[in-house]
Amino acid sequence: MLKVGLTGGIGSGKSTAAQRFEELGVPIVDADVIARNVVESGKPALEEVIAAFGEKVVSSDGELDRTELRKIVFENKEHKALLESILHPRIYDEILRQLDHLSTPYCIVVIPLLAESKRIYPLDRVLVIDLPHALQLERTSARDQQSEEKIDKIIQSQSSREKRLSLADDIVENSGTVELLYERIDLLHQKYTELAHQFESTAPKC
Repeated sequence: MLKVGLTGGIGSGKSTAAQRFEELGVPIVDADVIARNVVESGKPALEEVIAAFGEKVVSSDGELDRTELRKIVFENKEHKALLESILHPRIYDEILRQLDHLSTPYCIVVIPLLAESKRIYPLDRVLVIDLPHALQLERTSARDQQSEEKIDKIIQSQSSREKRLSLADDIVENSGTVELLYERIDLLHQKYTELAHQFESTAPKC
């Protein structure tokens, strides 16, 4: 099975691109979805997060208060590293588990922080959804109802655009409409389907 990693900066359109692949029948393994699942109420990871950062990171209904946790870790490298040490191994293992259960020609693995990760994911290609910094600010600010200054701090905390692009086998420039993005994803779907058949035909037989 051909495994395509999908990444991009905040507000780049990763989720919209992944949604289109899903509409085309391609299975999606999403690190963000997994990250939310591993800290659900009663999960060991949530208990470790509480032990590390205190009861203040839990809301009144027993769920993780993500807003409070972001405040704690955003500008504190030690806290961020501690949180990552709790979550990232679990996220990685779950990605591998989900991949192991797929048998389609190809799949999309959404890893927003692929450029920041120190782990080596079993990917055959990397697709980067890209757009200029100014448009990234504008779209994310409108979506999240936050100031462009605050959004820019988040962008600066992530890997640079240049580093992400250096990882790419394929790049989709997403400055246009959603319809244009869909057209580009549709073309990539054809390409990946063809590559998957080639990949399968050249894979060693057990």
